[in-house]
Amino acid sequence: MRRLYLAEDQELLNSALKMLLDLEDDFEVVGTSLTGEDVAKQIMDLKVDVALLDIEMPKQSGLEIAKELRQQNYPGKIIILTTFARANYFKEALAQKVDGYLLKDSPSDSLVKAIRAILEGNTVFDPKLVSGVLNEIDNPLTKRELEILKMLEQVATTKELAQRLFLSEGTVRNYISSILSKTGTASRLEALNLARDKGWI
Repeated sequence: MRRLYLAEDQELLNSALKMLLDLEDDFEVVGTSLTGEDVAKQIMDLKVDVALLDIEMPKQSGLEIAKELRQQNYPGKIIILTTFARANYFKEALAQKVDGYLLKDSPSDSLVKAIRAILEGNTVFDPKLVSGVLNEIDNPLTKRELEILKMLEQVATTKELAQRLFLSEGTVRNYISSILSKTGTASRLEALNLARDKGWI
């Protein structure tokens, strides 16, 4: 019997996935959570064979839990469940040597097949997620431009931004003009949304 743990913050999906996995004769879901809090400890204490982790959860993300498990030399398999094809998420998943990177809304039989393949020693990444990441253009922005773009999430005016960065307003305007030009966007908000979607920030 393979022991599974499921951390997924959407309650209906959590219940549906648990029910689906428990239908398999050789799978037993020994624990579930709707947040990331204490999940790594529970997985270690319950001696789980497969940890299925939602990429975004309250308290602690699936990737943070994966990192914590790797630091504790967790011997089991780690599968990240996501709806996001973002480059920064994918790179972090690779860095944590996850065994699976799968779409939440995959057909139920696909998820079961993927878990079985992973238990046999394979690595399974959903092709839709991988192609979504590979199709992203390289980040054209400098480190400073990314810093300014990220600050635009909290700062509304050029003047305030200039004060925080200890730069002249003219210099900040030049940076913003460069950001818009490089990203092909028409506004700060559009550039910010693009950078988020591409996983640059």
